[in-house]
Amino acid sequence: MKINYDNRIFGLDIMRAAAILMVVFSHTLWILLPRTKNLVTEVLSLSGLLGVEIFFVLSGFLIGRIIYNTFVNGDFTIKKVGYFWIRRWFRTLPNYYLILIVNIGLVIYFKASLPENIVSYFFFLQNFSTEMPGFFVESWSLPIEEFAYIIGPLLLYLIMFLRLPLKRKYLFGIITLLIIVCFMVNKVFYNINNEVKDMNYWNVNLKAVTIYRIDAVYYGVLAAWVSILIPKIWKKYRYFLFLLGLFILASLNFVIPSQKIFIENHSFFWDVLYLPINSLVFVMCLPLLSSINSAPKLLLIPITYISIISYSMYLLHYSVVMQLLQYYFPTEGLVGIQLYAYLFVYLMLTFISSYLLYRFFEKPFMDLRDKSFFLKRFKAN
Repeated sequence: MKINYDNRIFGLDIMRAAAILMVVFSHTLWILLPRTKNLVTEVLSLSGLLGVEIFFVLSGFLIGRIIYNTFVNGDFTIKKVGYFWIRRWFRTLPNYYLILIVNIGLVIYFKASLPENIVSYFFFLQNFSTEMPGFFVESWSLPIEEFAYIIGPLLLYLIMFLRLPLKRKYLFGIITLLIIVCFMVNKVFYNINNEVKDMNYWNVNLKAVTIYRIDAVYYGVLAAWVSILIPKIWKKYRYFLFLLGLFILASLNFVIPSQKIFIENHSFFWDVLYLPINSLVFVMCLPLLSSINSAPKLLLIPITYISIISYSMYLLHYSVVMQLLQYYFPTEGLVGIQLYAYLFVYLMLTFISSYLLYRFFEKPFMDLRDKSFFLKRFKAN
């Protein structure tokens, strides 16, 4: 597989590779450690949460720049909105539907029960307003991204009918902030209307529910807007913002829990502020990382490859690779070097299967994007 490194931003590949490795390693808890609480299990569990939040911010940053340039330059027609959507769907839908069907096939093969709302998975509604079943559980983040792709461009298109006396570059920022505020308000209502529960309840009923989380993508969109609007400031303070972000990240995820600050589970801090602050931390990392264009080959090649296959890894690593491995080769009774060998096999199977999925399925669909009849029609108009 040939890679055009000139067309990539290495710092963003670092973020993407780090995010997927954090998610994958968080699920190795099933292999290495019993379900007990200690420092290692807490760090691994946290890494999975933060890895997905990095994906949200990074996705928002990348689509934000695309949408901004389309919105500001020339007529923002419904055909341009459609062009953006189809390009995104060529990127996300083929892999998702293939692995969804694989998961359904595995459930039928093992004579287990499919969730009653299985049809909702085909429309990204499995966790729209409530927790999703324990089927294809890592797919919870995909509806959040898909609805984020729809909401922003659609609002920007509709707002054009009001003919507001504002430059489009400012209107873009206002709509982005409005989306963030709306979904922050949703979290406030969650905090008001839900009884006191533990963090496991929070994990599936707030963190992984679409109507509370779309703002996570739009912090990245906001970062894209700022990077275009004030590029000199964006670049000037990149080191300061990166270090400040790391400090806040450590305080938020280690100091505050260890000192038992905001100790109650159902607090305004955890329900409303915790996830957005994490998103803003990763936004603070973007000015520095988006300025890193290359690296020594020893780092460049593996990180870029992991970044490229990250979407395939996300879809395969848990519900397919790990579940099959655990079914045919359970870890009960394994100790010491046996467990580490098992972990090595799991990681190798994840990397190999993800590469094959990318190389022979995901990439061909990506190559078809600009060749498709629909995209040619949209682009021509």
